[in-house]
Amino acid sequence: MRKSLLTTIFATAAMITAVTPAHAIRGGVEAPAAYSFSGSLQRPDSPRADGHTCGVTLVAPQWAVTAGHCTRNNPSLAQVGRPKDWSVRLGTLDAGSGGEVIAVERFITYAPNPVHDGDIGLLELKRPAKTKPVALPAQRPADGTQARILGWGMTCDRRAPECYPQKLREADTVVQPATACDGIYADRELCIGALDGSVAATNMDSGGPALVRDGDRWVMAGLVSGAGGDDRPVMYTDVHHFKGWFDDVVTGRLNPPDTPVPNLEGAASLAGVCSGAVVRTSRTRENDPALLLTNGHCVPERPAPGETLRNVPIDVPVTIGDRQGYQQAKAKTTHLVRASMSGTDTALFQLDQTYAQLRAKGVKIFKLANRSARPGERVDIVSAGNGNRFKCTIEAVVPRLREEGYTQDNAYRYNPECQPSHGGSGSPIVLQDGVTVVGVHSTGNDSGEQCTANNPCEVAADGSVTVRQGARYGQQVKHLAACAPVRTPDRPRSPAAAPRGCA
Repeated sequence: MRKSLLTTIFATAAMITAVTPAHAIRGGVEAPAAYSFSGSLQRPDSPRADGHTCGVTLVAPQWAVTAGHCTRNNPSLAQVGRPKDWSVRLGTLDAGSGGEVIAVERFITYAPNPVHDGDIGLLELKRPAKTKPVALPAQRPADGTQARILGWGMTCDRRAPECYPQKLREADTVVQPATACDGIYADRELCIGALDGSVAATNMDSGGPALVRDGDRWVMAGLVSGAGGDDRPVMYTDVHHFKGWFDDVVTGRLNPPDTPVPNLEGAASLAGVCSGAVVRTSRTRENDPALLLTNGHCVPERPAPGETLRNVPIDVPVTIGDRQGYQQAKAKTTHLVRASMSGTDTALFQLDQTYAQLRAKGVKIFKLANRSARPGERVDIVSAGNGNRFKCTIEAVVPRLREEGYTQDNAYRYNPECQPSHGGSGSPIVLQDGVTVVGVHSTGNDSGEQCTANNPCEVAADGSVTVRQGARYGQQVKHLAACAPVRTPDRPRSPAAAPRGCA
């Protein structure tokens, strides 16, 4: 699968795969002057202090273009929608200051699967920009055409402040033959960069422009889409190929309706890797530190077979969404209350904020059930990682589920139509009251293998094994109902405090 040049930092990035570590506009230098039409897509869920997520380029007074996987990478995976607190910063060298900042009114993605069907998206701005848009190409650039690439991509392979450049970088390079990029769609993509990858776009340069000269002006030939292979040039979406679509959208001839979105209220993301939910037990109080429910396999250092981790200090970022899945609040874990992958695949984290603090921010708090769901009972699986609310039925309770050396007892198996996928691990399984959590989504058998990673098997009491390819499974959580943080007068939220009565 091709690799998109947007770091997988968002809870809803299910269509974006991991990226190859690299260096920002590799082979480039700090730009000596800003480009009035070029800028940064700013989002509150960015891991960067400057808010940068992807590159953008102004193509009409009230429209900017970026990569489709940057617009489709929204909480509900909507193709068309109205984002919360997105903006573009145009005409500056610094992604975090200066230039002209304009809120994004709407995004329109060309295709529901941008990477494979056309990696391009348009951002409608709330007001026209003061600056002049970039010129669009009259034709596809020929192989060997000189090009300039721009971006604020990462300077190293760690998701850390020192890897996020403050200043815009640029490099001069060339349009290569399509054969120089692995996996390219040659009819609608360009291969741009040095043949050995020494000059190329990198992580978080997605959507940034490739510019070519037409006399004394710049023309936008392409925008960053995905890696063309290790030590190779990068694939850029060919702007000329989509110019007709641009014109139709900008003039209003094409005005697709907003994509209907599911109710994702309360869906949480743990470090952009797993899903989760803030839950209360019968013993918690408003001023107690809030608890986050997810899977044991979502713990950064997984429990070994037969091991239960308790009261482990750990700092992991958490985002919690509103009804549309956009960020309602940010939090951090202070410590791991309990986690295991044996007998159950569940984990409870303690957060750095109380239930009262989160509730004041509008966060939905779920209730941890002290009973299990019954076969035939209808449930919803609310998944930040999948950007979906799955309508499911508990088909059976499986006495024993085995996967990669781990065994879980009394796992839920859903009806075949219920298909939460990778990224949905840790999603709460909620009763029809919309509040009570009776389980947490855990795993599924992808390829029909027996008892291997991502291919759990069902083990009967006599040891016989059943493999159900495509089946999806969840874990019961009633054993966690007794877990609650201990409060002491001098340390009301001590990260070292042990839970009382936690099984």
